[in-house]
Amino acid sequence: MIKSMTGYGSVGWEDESRIIHVEVKTLNSKFLDLSLRNPRQFSEKEHEIRNLVQAVLDRGKVSLTIDFVAKKSSEIPVTINEKLFDAYFSKFQTMASKVGADQSELFKLALQAPSVVINTNPEETDDSTDWELVKKAIEEALEKCDQFRKDEGQSLLEKLESNIHIISDALEKVKASESQRKDRIKTRIRNNFKEWVAENDFDQNRFEQELIYYFEKLDITEELVRLETHLKYFLKVLKEETQQGKKLGFISQEIGREINTIGSKANDAAIQKLVILMKDELEKIKEQSMNVL
Repeated sequence: MIKSMTGYGSVGWEDESRIIHVEVKTLNSKFLDLSLRNPRQFSEKEHEIRNLVQAVLDRGKVSLTIDFVAKKSSEIPVTINEKLFDAYFSKFQTMASKVGADQSELFKLALQAPSVVINTNPEETDDSTDWELVKKAIEEALEKCDQFRKDEGQSLLEKLESNIHIISDALEKVKASESQRKDRIKTRIRNNFKEWVAENDFDQNRFEQELIYYFEKLDITEELVRLETHLKYFLKVLKEETQQGKKLGFISQEIGREINTIGSKANDAAIQKLVILMKDELEKIKEQSMNVL
């Protein structure tokens, strides 16, 4: 069963110590193109996260967002070097007194001085428990995204089957009108050349050979057979395992080649209308196939 490359999965989890939210979005792409937004405390886990994504989603343009908030209200995310602050404040105060400057902003200046306030993040600790919970959320989000792809794949399958059946119906109509087309061509040639050939000196055998060659150039029997074969193979591949998107694209190219050849060789208005119908459905197939995993 085919899968779509369009998918979505989201997992949210919270307890008394932490809040975790993971979101996965996917679109079509020839390769795995992962865009990861990961908290800094799990930056060393990026390779492991990529492996988790690769194992489930295989390929596509993937956007993975991980939000982690630790509930540690008793801790502040900065460290203040109080001794260094005192030294800056005392120095600024001495300089301000020396020149008679306003001292109302000295506290702010000392606090903003280099290395007085150092940003820290209590979440940046190597907490294996936190990572295991985040990893579990990632796996669940990926599973949901994969299930979304399967559901979308079923919808794609139905659309592609419908497109192929429309082309097959048009092909049967072409087959049904093929004998009539040949008769019309023969009648037209006879009517146009019968009197003209009789009035001119032609080698009758040579003329018949040229007609046979002409009819062979207009014959579309092989193209009809190949087109039918390609259509059946396309439906067979749809029923196979996933990761058939590229193969369906190649088969679509072969289908298009046969349809174009039939259109160029048929030389018949009725068949040309059917060829246009088949081309229209084939374009829909190509567009949909680009989103098949």
